[in-house]
Amino acid sequence: MFRKLGPGVLVAAAFIGPGTITACTIAGVGFGYALLWAMLLSIIATIILQEMSARVGVVTQKGLAEVIREELTVSWIRFLVMGIILSAIVIGNTAYEAGNISGATLGLQVLLGFNYASFYPWVIGGIAFLLLYFGSYKTLEKVFIALVLMMSISFVLTALLTKPDISEVITGLFIPVFPENGLFTIIALVGTTVVPYNLFLHASLIREKWNSADDLASVRRDTFISIGLGGLVSIAIIISAAAITSTEVNDALDLAKGLEPLYGKSAKFLMGIGLFSAGITSAITAPLAAAYVANSCFGWNTNVSDVRFRIVWMVVLLVGVFSLSFGIRPIVIIQFAQVANGLLLPIIGIILIWIVNKSSVLGIFKNTYGQNIAAIIIMVIIIVLGAKSIFSVFGIIG
Repeated sequence: MFRKLGPGVLVAAAFIGPGTITACTIAGVGFGYALLWAMLLSIIATIILQEMSARVGVVTQKGLAEVIREELTVSWIRFLVMGIILSAIVIGNTAYEAGNISGATLGLQVLLGFNYASFYPWVIGGIAFLLLYFGSYKTLEKVFIALVLMMSISFVLTALLTKPDISEVITGLFIPVFPENGLFTIIALVGTTVVPYNLFLHASLIREKWNSADDLASVRRDTFISIGLGGLVSIAIIISAAAITSTEVNDALDLAKGLEPLYGKSAKFLMGIGLFSAGITSAITAPLAAAYVANSCFGWNTNVSDVRFRIVWMVVLLVGVFSLSFGIRPIVIIQFAQVANGLLLPIIGIILIWIVNKSSVLGIFKNTYGQNIAAIIIMVIIIVLGAKSIFSVFGIIG
């Protein structure tokens, strides 16, 4: 089964980053199993959206941004949408890369201690650089399959160590509740899973493994299994965090420390491996996604070894390492990226639904009525997420 997995694994690895782990930790500590349904909903939404994006990629053999550029025939609309995509993905991923690298750094701190913590970002950056520079798609695919499996095993075993009440877990998964002060946590769980740059990354990577609409069944199987594994990891983190009674657990490192007195060093060790795997996957996929988006938006039609492609991911990666190493937090750029992402989610969601309903693009593989109904429901969620992201930047909501 694992030999048949492909780009979906990179998508799963991309959304299980520091933000997802922190959001899941806060959800588990603050609300126990009550918000497991929100994560399950997020995974279902991600599978539906990523399947549409992957379908565009395998049928057209083009990146999503490239298809959007070709289909938007009104020049000013095309210019506006391409500008938002570039701002949200390229500039946004540059701003957030320090956070991605910090996730892997947390894992090394758990495993190796704090004595050499100042060198950890450079170690992570070096690993990411070598994989991106020398690794082919097939190499990256194998690395990410291994990392996702490590995350899955580590976090699931950690969750099992907490001996959760199975009936309460099932209730939390399938019976939606809205606990007091839980709305923003619900939105955070969805927002860290339904990631806009993954839509572009998925459509571009599809061409590296499959080159025909005849492979659509394999594409869908890969998407379902890979993102399902990612969802299992997220659910396991929530279950693990629910076992902690302390209210001072605010992030994944606190979760690792909090589990140690309850379940021994084994839980802490497993958390450290999971944190390292989650952080390094995001640290690699964010620069890769930025490079693919720039490639599509500017119409370069290059491969991963092209100088322009490499310059984009190098800039994203190096900015992240330098920012984290010297404690620089470009708040203005981050706020700009948040606004751009808030705009991008609903805009790309609407455009994606429009594209997958065009016979001129997908022919007989366009959306069915059932797929459209599911997509419209997801769009409501996306619009709420986009509004929340923008409003929070300007202080309209907390």
